[in-house]
Amino acid sequence: MKAAVLTEINKPLEILDLDLDPPKAGEARVKMKASGVCMSDWHMMNGDWPTKLPLVPGHEAAGVVTEVGPGQSHVSVGDHVIFSFASHCGHCRYCNSGKSVLCNGHSAPGFLMPDGTTRMKYKAEPVYQMARIGTFREEVVCSTENLVPIRKDLPWTIAAIIGCSVATGVGAVYRAAKVEAGSSVVIVGCGGVGLNIVQGAKLVGAGKIIAVDLLDNKLEYAKQFGATHTINGKTENVVKRVREITGGGADYAFDAIGSEATILQIVDCLCAGGRATMVGIPSVQVKAGISPASMVFQEKTLASSFYGSIQPDIDFPILADLYMDKKLDLDSLISRTYTLDQINEGFNQLRQGGVARGVVVFD
Repeated sequence: MKAAVLTEINKPLEILDLDLDPPKAGEARVKMKASGVCMSDWHMMNGDWPTKLPLVPGHEAAGVVTEVGPGQSHVSVGDHVIFSFASHCGHCRYCNSGKSVLCNGHSAPGFLMPDGTTRMKYKAEPVYQMARIGTFREEVVCSTENLVPIRKDLPWTIAAIIGCSVATGVGAVYRAAKVEAGSSVVIVGCGGVGLNIVQGAKLVGAGKIIAVDLLDNKLEYAKQFGATHTINGKTENVVKRVREITGGGADYAFDAIGSEATILQIVDCLCAGGRATMVGIPSVQVKAGISPASMVFQEKTLASSFYGSIQPDIDFPILADLYMDKKLDLDSLISRTYTLDQINEGFNQLRQGGVARGVVVFD
């Protein structure tokens, strides 16, 4: 099978022919249909997040099950599935308490299968897979715990982006921060995740929805998805403008970037008693100097949300229904599609800010 492989940090992905082992018990083979081009993949590719090479990136994806390993399974041949990049063993304290995205039931590193082995090889040498799935390839063999069956009338590109950017952004609003109707919300960063925070805020009935970015085209996207106000952080004082728009500060603030500057910014944008949520995943080197006195005296909350604080088995079908019922606009999120051979062009567009979301599509 063809796969896009990261063989060296800060180098383009290479399209290689890999050998793929069949699924074992508790695993399935999936024919890929679509896989989103996400900044999290880029964090792997540029070395922000250490990993082991060679590695197949990709984690926001959907496909059809073509083979199931021995034993009982919740997936069957022919099922349409969305990949969850967060494994959930089903028996650890987090899985049992409804926080499956925090599962710690596997000891193997995330670039290996749960049993500590690989299913891909290149010239008889192991090839690793991002988040135990690595979806930039024609076929994936992975644990069935990473697969969520969904309705078959859902378009493949839409199914793919539900698996990361939609779930992360919309989930951060209604699962993590629990934004209340009529409240004021500020979103810093209007990429794929940030735009889904915007439309998540609209979905729950937020009043003022303020989008912040450095690129005017991203701010235009944000208006399309429900932003009532926009601020260009390159030419305007973000905190001052937020306070002017809201009359003192926002009730909720979200950082979809993950830098020191943006983390501090969302805290400063809050009103007293407000809640800031970190959503964008930073480099492991990022530190942020929060003022504890300001937090305490104004009862501000700084929280975080990984993967939208969702439960994939529950939330993926909910998000699919919201799209099919025209309550979420996911079609407009997809700016470009690419073949697997064009994947490096997709990452170039992502880094330049030229797309809301790019998706690799497979035959």
